[in-house]
Amino acid sequence: MSDDPSHAASRTGEPLPCGFVVVDKPLGMRSTQVVRWVQTRVRSGIQRADWGRVKFGHGGTLDPLATGVMVVMVGKATKLCERVMGESKEYVAEIDLSRWSPTDDHESTAIAVENPREPDRPRVESVLRGFVGTITQTPPAHSAIWVEGERAYDVARRGESPAMKAREVRVDAIEVMSFAFPILTLRIACGRGTYIRSLARDLGRELSGGGMLNALCRTRVGAFTLEHAVRVSPELERIESGAILPVSVLALGEGVSVRPEG
Repeated sequence: MSDDPSHAASRTGEPLPCGFVVVDKPLGMRSTQVVRWVQTRVRSGIQRADWGRVKFGHGGTLDPLATGVMVVMVGKATKLCERVMGESKEYVAEIDLSRWSPTDDHESTAIAVENPREPDRPRVESVLRGFVGTITQTPPAHSAIWVEGERAYDVARRGESPAMKAREVRVDAIEVMSFAFPILTLRIACGRGTYIRSLARDLGRELSGGGMLNALCRTRVGAFTLEHAVRVSPELERIESGAILPVSVLALGEGVSVRPEG
């Protein structure tokens, strides 16, 4: 018997749907909502009686206030969750160096930094070099990390301070796309577990005395790119088999394309 998830078959001998749907997650939508959106439209696009045997999942969450690439796994491809989550990622992040917030983004009220320092471009470039490589980072208190049996954000929303532990993460590259104080826009390539909100917070503290994430878009997860991702739209009522990428795309070194049919 083959270990390839794509070889799974239904009781009738017809292969079960298996693979990936790349979605451009819109602002405000939760990751679980994206999975349900894909599930509904794949089931509408592929008519079969044994959908109860087909699982759906995602290969890494995005915060509600973030947009961009989400990889939704269909069928036996859900077994590759850890592999997808371990892929390198790229983001475009807009950071406000004049404000901070308890959540490190706009989920909570932004507070002005008192007497912020105004760094010039050379200073920004110099400080950024210290954030590339293996760095130590403390995740945001408002995050999905488990702390003593609870999600950190549940503890934080009760007004308590979860005990967040610093950990090592990998940042492969940071590029300045634009800078006009107080707004700094970066392209960031990083490994699994890197919190861009934490990076914005720590970078802001180093540069101006405070900082927060204004906007975040994930543009790549491994070989899966934003350019041809399925856009969430009321007009898109079904996703047919041609839009489900095969598991073999995980071996690709370049971006892949996906377009809904029908």
